[in-house]
Amino acid sequence: MKRGHDYYMNLAMRLALKGKGKTYPNPMVGALVVKKGRIIGRGFHAKAGLPHAEIIALDEAGKNAKGATLFVTLEPCAHFGLTPPCVNRIIESRIKEVIIGMIDPNPINNGKGIAILKQFGVRVKVGFLEDRLKRMNEVFIKYITKKLPFVTVKVAQSLDGRIATRTGNSKWITSDKSRGVAHRLRQDFDAIMVGVNTVLRDNPKLNAWFSKKQPIKIIIDSQLSTPREASIFSKGSQIIIVTLSTKAGQETENRKILAQEARILEVKEKAGQINLKDCFKKLLKMGISNILVEGGGTLNGSLFDEGLVDKIMFFLSPKIIGGKDAISSVMGRGVARVERSVKIKDLKLIKLGEDFLVEGYIK
Repeated sequence: MKRGHDYYMNLAMRLALKGKGKTYPNPMVGALVVKKGRIIGRGFHAKAGLPHAEIIALDEAGKNAKGATLFVTLEPCAHFGLTPPCVNRIIESRIKEVIIGMIDPNPINNGKGIAILKQFGVRVKVGFLEDRLKRMNEVFIKYITKKLPFVTVKVAQSLDGRIATRTGNSKWITSDKSRGVAHRLRQDFDAIMVGVNTVLRDNPKLNAWFSKKQPIKIIIDSQLSTPREASIFSKGSQIIIVTLSTKAGQETENRKILAQEARILEVKEKAGQINLKDCFKKLLKMGISNILVEGGGTLNGSLFDEGLVDKIMFFLSPKIIGGKDAISSVMGRGVARVERSVKIKDLKLIKLGEDFLVEGYIK
């Protein structure tokens, strides 16, 4: 039975996902070499510095690659990085046709790989499962085009938008099932970020229950008021405390104590508060490209105010908490007019027992 291009591209995408969470600063890429309807080579990019997906697939195909078709999820590279250009090897292998899922958003390569392949007589077709591939590599695309980490805000709230009562009580607003899903989420991120108020109020550990690999824990704390005895300092944790830059000789005793347990990251200020954009740029330079923000309302509000959120995951419990002094999930400055509200696209509504998960992207 003859298979269509989407069929092979879907297989290549599944191969690419084997590199999930391991390829930074490179994208996830999968490749197949197909000849006469038979797959003769498979490959995926496992880690930066290791061979690219196309090279692995061509190595497996060997001399049989001559006259075959290469399916690859992302445009092959045409530049020297940690590895040589993939287009050179594709041309040498005498592949007759390359089917590309999406063009490389990296300005260094963007369209150049395609142009070189065509110049050497290789047939090229572009644009297969493109929307799904962009979602798969959303972290890489944000990093390579904006030089910022991909930021997801996760909230557990009542139907009236509260994450705690007027007394600060928040355990537990959502169900066991929702909390289990939320914990599984953590293993997919480089880091979990909270504001110091969340540490003081909820005293979370921020561990991922179901994963050997624990995300880095980031605390936004302009005054360095995080208590040393906080549960977040659990055994084996990697912790970054983000604070304002200090002048020489102004180190406090608590700062010295916290510096023994965590990395203190100093960033610029903005209107007397932490400059979150500067914070994210510095975190990216440390290799943190994918951040899950778990509040609270003050930090969430600041991120929305600054336009730094890419995705939302709101867990809604069928409860009404009420009270003008109860804590809202998104605070900050907010907008002056409804038409300026933050708008969500590609919305999904997922039932989780008695709760709902509302998931979507910022327009």
